[in-house]
Amino acid sequence: MKVADLHVAQVSPREVSAGAEKVAHQLHRHYTARGVDSWLVVAEKQTDDSKVIELSNDSYRPAWTRALWRAAEGLPGSRGYHLLDRALRTVADPIRMLQIQRGIETISYPASARIPQLIPAPLDILHLHNLHGDYFDLRALSALNALVPTIYTLHDAWPLTGHCAYPMQCEKWRTGCGDCEYLDRYVGIRRDGSAQNARIKRKALTESGVRLAAPSRWLMNMAEESGIAGHCAETRVIPNGVDTTVFSPGDKTAARTQLGLPTDATIVLYTARSAKDNPYKGFETLEAALPLIAEQTRGAKLLLLAIGQDAPGYMMGDARVQFVPFVSDESTVAAYYRAADLYLHPSHAENHSLALLEATASGLPIVSSDAGGNPEIVDDGVTGLVFANRDAAELAEATVRLIRNPETRSRYAAAGVARARGQFTIEHQVNAYLDWYLEITASRQLG
Repeated sequence: MKVADLHVAQVSPREVSAGAEKVAHQLHRHYTARGVDSWLVVAEKQTDDSKVIELSNDSYRPAWTRALWRAAEGLPGSRGYHLLDRALRTVADPIRMLQIQRGIETISYPASARIPQLIPAPLDILHLHNLHGDYFDLRALSALNALVPTIYTLHDAWPLTGHCAYPMQCEKWRTGCGDCEYLDRYVGIRRDGSAQNARIKRKALTESGVRLAAPSRWLMNMAEESGIAGHCAETRVIPNGVDTTVFSPGDKTAARTQLGLPTDATIVLYTARSAKDNPYKGFETLEAALPLIAEQTRGAKLLLLAIGQDAPGYMMGDARVQFVPFVSDESTVAAYYRAADLYLHPSHAENHSLALLEATASGLPIVSSDAGGNPEIVDDGVTGLVFANRDAAELAEATVRLIRNPETRSRYAAAGVARARGQFTIEHQVNAYLDWYLEITASRQLG
């Protein structure tokens, strides 16, 4: 079989977004450009792409359930209607509501097992991405894999835990969770159903025979240590990739002029969706480091740009902190990278960050925490500096060192561009997955 003969469907929460959703969407676009019959099945469709199908769980539920839900959704938003809203939803689907109240997250999503039926042509590969997001039932994995060879790419640790995307300092994922101290941590649950959630996920994954992928060796190690990876048909680490025709070095002055940024300042960049509030992205560590950075760069015109949240800026000594709302347009994001002198990545938890890859490919030296898969991207002392997770003093020291040494920044930047183009391009990622798809279809034909 040739690449152009493949029929592939990917599954993702949204069509156009950041992170894992962006990975699935850009794979879909590049597969289509290679001649693959590529489909994207999503919980939330956002464009008019005819090869993107919205997964409607409601269409498989009883008519009276749908009617009661519509009635609940039509209620005024005032607090007085809260009890009526809950009553309508409970009568509509009592089992579902009971599970939600108990903190059980893998509840019934009847469309999950029917995904292959939504695609006009018989599928060769079903490729699953993030499955949390209130739309997919992991218990459908065995049925899906029995119909179509299925790959599940882990974009975070949620499949290995009782509810959270990243356990961070908690080690209970190793023993099946329970007695959870972090119920509000994304993906949050109302009560402690973490032990039951972990059992449901483990059973679904270990009995399904799916193939497992992860963008970072760090996350695959977690899957192996959990005991889940050993029950999968096959596992592979396939790093994320970025489009280096978009994310590449460019004219710094022109980029600053385009964005209305000062041409005479040293610009330090930080990007994250919900930049200040995302508990995984480490803005509090950056804020703790700022007074130290400002004190040691006194007299310099220093601008910290934080992209990903609309918030008022402020001064920290002689340094200015400026926030920029989330930017989805890639050419504009690339312009911000080109405008900057240095990129900071203080995340507390990370798999294989697209932002880190984009900054590296754009010619920025990096200061990054050692969380998760970050050290797999940043070569310490070669493409940037790596500091101990949550260590604000070490972050400040590394940042000041690079601010004061433009020659070191230039050397790290050049090495980073070479590393990105050699290992982390979208072409590398696409080729790795397409080669795997072809291997799977060939072995299936021989079998």
